[in-house]
Amino acid sequence: MSAFAYDLRRTSGYLVADVRGRIVGRVESPMYGTKPDEPDAVSVRSGWISRRRRVVPVDTIQQIDRGSGVIGLRVERELLKSFL
Repeated sequence: MSAFAYDLRRTSGYLVADVRGRIVGRVESPMYGTKPDEPDAVSVRSGWISRRRRVVPVDTIQQIDRGSGVIGLRVERELLKSFL
């Protein structure tokens, strides 16, 4: 788990960039798992028409810049799991 607690409930629409600065996509919604009131990950949609989505767990997030609406990751986008 990350040393910092991030509030992922209000990140819909944020851009997500990997450790190299490459855009992964835009946050579609928070994903809940272990706790019903606290999201464990976010669903990121990779393109406007694309149906492909990636799961971004909270422990892969390096920082969230609320001013610019960008989430920076500490991993490369190829390491993120994808789903439909």
